[in-house]
Amino acid sequence: CAESNIPVIVLDRPNPNAFYIDGPVLDSNFRSFVGMHPVPVVYGITIGEYAGMINGEKWLKNKVQADLTVVPLLHYTHDSLYKLPVRPSPNLPNMASVYLYPSLCFLEGTKVSVGRGTDWPFQVIGFPNCPVGDFEFTPQPNEGAKNPKYKGVKCRGYDLRKEGEKFPEKYKQLQLKWLLEMYSAFPEKENFFRTSFDLLAGTDELRNQLVQGKTEQEIKATWQPGLQEFKKIRAKYLLYP
Repeated sequence: CAESNIPVIVLDRPNPNAFYIDGPVLDSNFRSFVGMHPVPVVYGITIGEYAGMINGEKWLKNKVQADLTVVPLLHYTHDSLYKLPVRPSPNLPNMASVYLYPSLCFLEGTKVSVGRGTDWPFQVIGFPNCPVGDFEFTPQPNEGAKNPKYKGVKCRGYDLRKEGEKFPEKYKQLQLKWLLEMYSAFPEKENFFRTSFDLLAGTDELRNQLVQGKTEQEIKATWQPGLQEFKKIRAKYLLYP
């Protein structure tokens, strides 16, 4: 639209995960369809605010800017816990999965199942013969996963449904503990990561930190400079308190 001089109108909508900001900021060397802009994994803004940021920071191709209008929400703040009235994806069937998604999505780039092909996608994690956890599930083809990871093979791991339900009150930040524990438990470390892991993380640093045995606290400390810089940019485009 910007390149064709077509006005853009965004009818803003709440972001159910806008109540916190966390994660590594995208390294431009790992730009892809799943991560296009220098923002953290959880960026704490609505789609309207994001549009304003993209436009204002000239992140579009050739730094073009759109004729942008954002129609704002009423009675909304970033602390509002908005529950989606419809599921955004067959694999995000409820709010527990929506809240857990940013923390568990890293596992999509590994040999760990996140429950695709079950009734609990992004709410259970595990792999065959996993030595930790006591929850068992067997992925099968369904609406959201025609050929799920470990199709027809019993997996063992964790049921995180209750953790997801309590996420806004209990955590309010990305949880790396499940990623760290799955990596620690996986018997063939050299085969744990898929090529997509770095694209999902927006950097190769997280993978390297896991291999080096860094703790969650140590990993998160390396995110802070990038997060502080992002928050300065974010502040310019906030439409809501």
